[in-house]
Amino acid sequence: MIRPALTEIGIFLLPFAVYALFLIATRSGIFVQTSWPIQLVAKLALGSLFLVFLSLVMLAQFSGGAPNSAYIPAHIENGKFVPGVEK
Repeated sequence: MIRPALTEIGIFLLPFAVYALFLIATRSGIFVQTSWPIQLVAKLALGSLFLVFLSLVMLAQFSGGAPNSAYIPAHIENGKFVPGVEK
């Protein structure tokens, strides 16, 4: 469960990291407050939220079982545990 959460956090931080790399490449002050105006930070945050939303939609759309598959839950058969499967 931690891996998907860390993936989404990484996707959220990606635009900020790209902008920081841009500041480093242009030799601007990365820690200077004028390099991070509030309008730009707001745009980066909105872009980050859009990327997170898009990644969650893609995860829901393309993960899991086939559309017409049936899930058979885990059960005990002849005294042995049989894990759940999709058929």
